This record gives sequence, C-alpha cells and structure tokens, in this order.
Amino acid sequence: MARAQFHKNQRVYVKPVGTWALVERVLPQWTKGLSEPIRVFYDVGLGRDFSVEELQAEMSFEHPPGDDREEWRVVRARNKWQSAEETSDHPYPGTYPLVVTGETEWGGWRVPGAEYALSPTRVERQARVIAAAPRMASVINRLTAWAKTIPNDVPEALRDIVRDSSDVSAYLASTAD
Repeated sequence: MARAQFHKNQRVYVKPVGTWALVERVLPQWTKGLSEPIRVFYDVGLGRDFSVEELQAEMSFEHPPGDDREEWRVVRARNKWQSAEETSDHPYPGTYPLVVTGETEWGGWRVPGAEYALSPTRVERQARVIAAAPRMASVINRLTAWAKTIPNDVPEALRDIVRDSSDVSAYLASTAD
C-alpha cells in the first residue's frame, strides 16, 4: 500500500528527464477492498506518469515570517558527460548539484564536472552548506545581537561561541576582500 509523497502544484525534480516540474495531478491506483491505494503515480506534464522513485522534492528551510533574507536552494542538473549507469556510486546518479541563489533557475554556484567526479559526496555536502549559508548567517547575527543585549550575563560556555559568531558577523558585513 502507498501514500502520496507529493501534492498537487508541488515543485519536484524529475530524475529521468533531468528537469524541474510541478505536479499537475496525483494518480492513485486503487484495488477493491483496500483502504489505501496500492501505487501512486504523478502527472507532471512531461508526457507520462512518474513514480515516487523518479521524483525528488525540493529542499528548503523554513524561516520566520517577515524575514527578508535570501532563499538559496540546491537543484540538480543532468550530467552531460556521464550516464546514470556510469555514476551509479554517486549520491544522485546521472546528476550534479547546482546552488541557485536567485529567483531564476540559472544564477548561482556550479562545480566543474571533473571536480564532482573526484569526490561527489564532498561536493554534495558543499552544495548543502552553501544553500544553508543565508540561514546560518541569520542565526549568527541573531546570536550576536542577543549577546550584545546582555554583555555581562553571557554564560561561560557560550563566550567563545559568541566571540566567534561576532567575528563571522563582522566578516560578512565587511565589503573589503
């Protein structure tokens, strides 16, 4: 028995095609006498229905409402030089990560294919760190601001962390290289 993993209008990465799409319809396959469908397929407008194994949800972080920081995300691009079979030992065979840092799908961070082939796990981790950078910067800025409100009452265990976060916050705010 299966349950829907994605919902209508959700943005998903379609692995066999190597592109992003919106789920147009959720298509459960029912069998008489069962309370749940036996399989669920998804129509994403690409000419055929896809199973849950062929789709990947977009990773995103929730942040407080009214927070104007940027939203960066990891998307997948099709590897043009190696097939999924040739890269079966990679975390996501046949693709490599891109970090999109703007509203459009083309701006952001890329890694050369040769570098990805040397250490795919390392590059995947780097992509996640880069995508999480705006959120981490926000946490650092909030910690630094909190420590400034009670400079003499910061617990001993947090003093080194607050000092490091102040240094990082100042580095992020500086414009000189």
